[in-house]
Parts: sequence; C-alpha cells; structure tokens
Amino acid sequence: MTPHINSKKDEIAKIVLMPGDPLRAKKIAETFLKDYKLVNDVRNMYIYTGFYKDVKITIAGSGMGCPSIGIYSYELFKFYDVDCIIRVGSAGSYNKNINVYDIYNVKSAFGENNYAKIAGNINDNIIKSSEEVFNTIEETSKKLDIKLHSGIAHSSDVFYRMGDSIEFAKSKNLDVVEMESFALFANAIITNKKAGCLLTISDSFITKEATTSEERQNKFMKMCELALESSISLLKNNI
Repeated sequence: MTPHINSKKDEIAKIVLMPGDPLRAKKIAETFLKDYKLVNDVRNMYIYTGFYKDVKITIAGSGMGCPSIGIYSYELFKFYDVDCIIRVGSAGSYNKNINVYDIYNVKSAFGENNYAKIAGNINDNIIKSSEEVFNTIEETSKKLDIKLHSGIAHSSDVFYRMGDSIEFAKSKNLDVVEMESFALFANAIITNKKAGCLLTISDSFITKEATTSEERQNKFMKMCELALESSISLLKNNI
C-alpha cells in the first residue's frame, strides 16, 4: 500500500493501461476484461485488475496533469513492481492531417515544467517513450489494420492557454497536445521501467471539431484494444 493506492501488491499486474479519467478506467475494464475487480478507490481514483485473453492486466486512472500521473505512475513502478505503463488518453490536434478520432502513438513528449529535473535530475524538455513499447504498438497496429500517427506530443501544464497555440506548436514541431506523457516517460527512466502513450484525438485546433465528455469516455475503444493487444505482445517478449 501507498498513500494513494490501497491495493495489495499481487492485485496489480505487470502491465498497466492508464487513462486519465477513472470513469474511463471503469469503462475499459467493463468492456475488455474478464473477472475484473476494483482494487483501488482511494480519492475515487479507480484501479481495476482482470484478464484480457487470459492475460492479467490492470487499468488505472491517473488524474489530470504531470503531478497527478507522476504520483500514480511512480508508485506503481516503484512499489508495485509494474514493468510497463501505457497511457491511453485524449489529445487535441495541432495538425491539419490529424483529425478527431485518429490515434496517435507518442514517440516523444515535450514538457514545459521541471518535473523531470526535480524528480530525476533529467535536464531534457523532450523525453522519448520506451523504444520497445513504441515499436510494439506500431507493429501491432499493422496487424490490426489500425492507422497510426506518431511524433512529438506537447505535454502541457495549461489547458486554457494564452497566446496562439498553433504558432507555439509550429515553433516546437508539435503535432498534438495532452497533459501527462512527459511525467510518465520521466518516471520510466527514473525507475528503469518502460512506458508508452496512445492518444485518441478528441478535438482539433484547426477544424474546431470536438467530442463530448461522454464520447471521450465511451468511444475511444479502438485505442484501448490496440493497447491491450500490444500489452500481450510485450509480455510474450518479456517487455
């Protein structure tokens, strides 16, 4: 147990899928897992563990922003012996060629905060996902005939941003924006574990199209299937 997770150690799987919304964690567990059970409810940050195709998988909410996912991912890596976390989240698109409901495999995350420096003395503001995880997701997407985009995600600290977001994105070569992957990737380096991030586009800065909170909770299942199938491949290859 930790200050934020009241699960027993054996109730957490070696691979964790981590959506931001705890209700999305519940929806993923209900949709894909057999014999699942709620193993954490501290602060209503739900964590479920069950079986996908007879493989033990944990689905854990992370909350919003680098500080929140920083706490949960670190505790899972450090105190629950989790080997790999794949974030499954939503993102806004800065790119005219990346549209609502497209899926994005994050190769690197650009961060605007000092999380990596303070937590692990990492001085870079661009941190790569784990190569094995990124490549496995790419290979699995081809087998499932799921189109992916990939590149650099903007891991922003500010949802309501002043200034021109598109110009900022162009200056940094950023495709999409979310709020958590930078801290997750940093924690994977700090703990010598693995991490990846899959994002479904929920809105576009270009077209102004946007999904509802209900759609984000219920209609991002193709991304989750890809993450689950990738998890099986990673476990077969001992990550």
